[in-house]
Amino acid sequence: MKTNISIKQLKKSKLYSEELGINLKSRSDREIFKWFLVSILFGARISETNAKNTYKAFERYNLLEPEKILNAGWDFLVNPVMREGGYVRYDFKTSTKILQICEKLVKEYQSSLNKLHEEAKNSKDLEKRLSEFYGIGPTTLNIFLREMRPYWQKADPATLAIVKAFAEEKINLDLKKYNRKSLTFIRIESGLIRLRRAFKE
Repeated sequence: MKTNISIKQLKKSKLYSEELGINLKSRSDREIFKWFLVSILFGARISETNAKNTYKAFERYNLLEPEKILNAGWDFLVNPVMREGGYVRYDFKTSTKILQICEKLVKEYQSSLNKLHEEAKNSKDLEKRLSEFYGIGPTTLNIFLREMRPYWQKADPATLAIVKAFAEEKINLDLKKYNRKSLTFIRIESGLIRLRRAFKE
């Protein structure tokens, strides 16, 4: 079954970072770290709603920098932060993951994801460096880097095969026509991801 959504509508899709009030266009370490945190939360097998609510809990407690998260500690991340967000099933595991990621980011890159990007030799090296953080797998990597494409020269992850297939089958859209680094492409991609999720539900 095909969908009647138009390409024009897809081009107006809101990015996930925009939906959460994160300004990646600023290219600041703080905003990029916020998006990295969101990507980690979205990377687990929980609902999109719970992931967003958990990020909002981090926001409420002003835990949006690696040092602040480390100072808060594991117990505080588990409860109240994770519990308030509804991130219950993975609360212990994800709290440990986030703390380990923050420790490495502070120690090796002086809390700066921009520094990590600068030190990366190319796109593959960027992905390798990010995947060296505890618990960062292909899903989290793709979530994080796809919206960083216009702002980081070396951020250029491939579009997920399931998204390409959905575009071709349901919209009759060939994504190869678009520049993967453009904001237009990323809006289309975000719209397709939301649409695919709605179809599954």
